Amino acid sequence: QVQLVESGGGLMQPGGSLRLSCAVSGNIGIVNVMAWYRQAAGNQRELVAADTTGVGTKYADSVKGRATISRDSAKNMLYLQMNTLKPEDTAVYYCNVKSLDIRTQQWGDYWGQGTQVTVSS
Repeated sequence: QVQLVESGGGLMQPGGSLRLSCAVSGNIGIVNVMAWYRQAAGNQRELVAADTTGVGTKYADSVKGRATISRDSAKNMLYLQMNTLKPEDTAVYYCNVKSLDIRTQQWGDYWGQGTQVTVSS
């Protein structure tokens, strides 16, 4: 069973930095995309950053230049580094993995439970 567990959220100061981590466990298969999404209260979930295997990374315009997504495939970890935090970065941040199960040839779309990030003075 695939499990994604985020950590690193909390109360952050405007202008500060955060590093979110996502630990991936279980039979994840062949990873296509690892990504971070966020959902602010009253808003739809939105893509923050994505890392597509063999293609590269992309970022939401709102975090471009402030965020870096990275992964450690050996450790099955995904990270999000964000600098110059703004109050509008306040949201629940979710880790997401899209991968192919070799045995069943079925695509999986896996989500973590989310970690709250609050940017406030």
